[in-house]
Parts: sequence; structure tokens; C-alpha cells
Amino acid sequence: MKIGIACYPTFGGSGVVATELGLALAQRGHEVHVLSYSRPFRLEPLQENVFFHEVEVTTYPLFRYPPYDLALASKLLEVMERHGLDIVHAHYAIPHAVSAYLAREMLAGRSMKTIVTLHGTDITIVGNDASYFQVTKFAIERSDGVTAVSNYLEGATRQIFGVTCDIRVLPNFIDAERFAPGRTHLKRECLARPGEKIVTHVSNFRPVKRIPDVVQTFAAIHAKVPSRLVLVGEGPELGRALELAEQLGIADFVSSLGKRDATEEILAVSDLFLLPSERESFGLAALEAMSCAVPVIGARAGGLVEVVEDGVTGFLCELGDFEAMGRRGIEVLENPAHHRRLGDAGRERAVRLFDRQQIVTRYEDYYREILARR
Repeated sequence: MKIGIACYPTFGGSGVVATELGLALAQRGHEVHVLSYSRPFRLEPLQENVFFHEVEVTTYPLFRYPPYDLALASKLLEVMERHGLDIVHAHYAIPHAVSAYLAREMLAGRSMKTIVTLHGTDITIVGNDASYFQVTKFAIERSDGVTAVSNYLEGATRQIFGVTCDIRVLPNFIDAERFAPGRTHLKRECLARPGEKIVTHVSNFRPVKRIPDVVQTFAAIHAKVPSRLVLVGEGPELGRALELAEQLGIADFVSSLGKRDATEEILAVSDLFLLPSERESFGLAALEAMSCAVPVIGARAGGLVEVVEDGVTGFLCELGDFEAMGRRGIEVLENPAHHRRLGDAGRERAVRLFDRQQIVTRYEDYYREILARR
């Protein structure tokens, strides 16, 4: 198949999944065309069967805000006509699904299918905003296929928008060979002193991630267990996290590494992963930690309950209860046998339910199903 993938290139779940899906499809012999305003951070140049098309937006004095959605639609049309795409897979409803719809309508003399994958905030935050509600609903209903990354998100989409179309739940996935315990050249001494446990958080540091809860949870853990907090990623809440660490007197035990392509290197030497988010449509970072046999402590919210099995692969506490999360973290880190059981169970669950090969096969089957529809 000739497949177009429109996505955001940023450090976040939708861009990661879109890129990894494209790479996996290319490895299976499909021709994959990725479109975005810059190269996604996991998309390396010169990969077989993968072609990147940068969307350039013209600045013009009359444009207060450059119309990226229109530029993307024009680029999609160009790629459709030049390369004869069979299907365009839009990741994130706004603007990618809308732009795919516009491009399909402009395509003369040839049919083409469009699919949208809903990743979370495109539904619960952006799409739920009055300014984007109707256009998001329209984009969902006019796509030839719709997928969601969790049962939670599928239900939220129906509740918020009242759509009745088929929404196929295809969960996020991991490369279990890449995200694996022990698969790293990084030494623990690069992140922590001898005897310290490594507690990790990976995100885009938006308010929904409840970054202060990460710091407060770590402070409770650090008071009992020698440990270091490693923050991976960038975003508006990172500065607030570092300020709070100063106020709590733990700044010397908090390391901010910024964006990292190879997060598996860090996870493979971590002892505990924190994800106390207010809302997770899936929780890809938690899944990557589990695949590296790292127990997860998080909030019982959204789709994370479909990833982390409470009491088996980690612990889920009530939203905002960082004291309970801290107690659970101490319990795990102070008991090596318990830590090992949780880590092994997380690895087994990640491989059994979320391995890349089986989920990509389900996407391939879904593409063929959509293409077969009249």
C-alpha cells in the first residue's frame, strides 16, 4: 500500500506512535509518506520506503496566524497526486483530519480513503473547546475510518461529540526489543550516585501531567529512600517543577535531561516510573517503562487503567494523592523481591498485549478493510 501519515513532530504520544507506525509499515514493504511542519524526532533520514514531506507555511501581512491547516491540505493533495496514495492516516483530529478531508475533496478523478486516529487531547481538550467542537465532530464523522488508542477515549469521544460512527480501538504499542530490560549502554553512575535509586518521569510537561505531583511524590520517596529524580522532556511546567524542588530542598537530587530520542536508555536503568497525570488517554510512557521492567506509580485516571494493572505491574492511586503515591513508591523500592515481581509482570503484560508487531498487523488489516469499502 501507499500510505500517507500526517502528524505532529513534537515530543508526545501522537507523534511517537505515528512515526513508529510509519517505520513499521515501511519495514513490511509499504510505501510511507510522512507529512509535518518539521521532521518527527524519531524519523531518521534515508530510511527505506519512508519519505518525508515538509509542510511550509507562507507568511503574509494579512495573516495574523499562518493557516497551517490549508498548507497541509495543499501538500497532501500534491503528495496524493504525485505518488498515488491509497490512504491517508491523520493522527490527531485537528488539523490533520480536517486537512485530509479537504485534500480528498480536491482530488479529482480518483478516490482515496482517510483515517483519523484520536489520541486524547484532540478530543478532551482541543475538540471540546467551543471554537473547535463542530469542526472536530465534522472531521470524525467524515473520515472513512476512525480509531482511538483506548476504550476510555472511545467512550469519551462518543460522550462529548455524540457520534455514532464505528470507532475501532487500536492501542498504542512498543518495540519490545528496543524497550527491554538491560538493553542499554548507559551506566547508572551517569544519572545517580552509588546506592541511589533512579525515579523517572517522561512527558511534555503540560499542566495535565500534574508535574508538581511528580516532585511532591519524589520528595516523599527521597525522605525515606536515597534516590534521584530524572525528568525527561520539555514543556511549560518544567520550570515550575525545578522551582518546587528548590522550595522542598531536593533540587540537588533532581536532574532535568531535556528531550531525548533514546528514552529506552534511561528507562532501562530506572527503578521506578511516575505518571500522576490528571488525564491519560493511554499512557505510552508508562507502557515503555513497563516494557523495560520498571514498576509504575500513577493516578487512577483515563486510559492508564488499561495499561497499568494495579497491584500487579505497579500501583494506581487517587488523583492528586501524592502522599499515597510516595508511600507506594517507598514500598516498592525498599523491597527488592516485590520490585522484581512488579517489573517482571509489567514486562510480560507489555509484550503480551502491546507489542508492535501485533498492533501494526491490526492496523494493516484495518487499512485493507477501509480500502475494500465502497
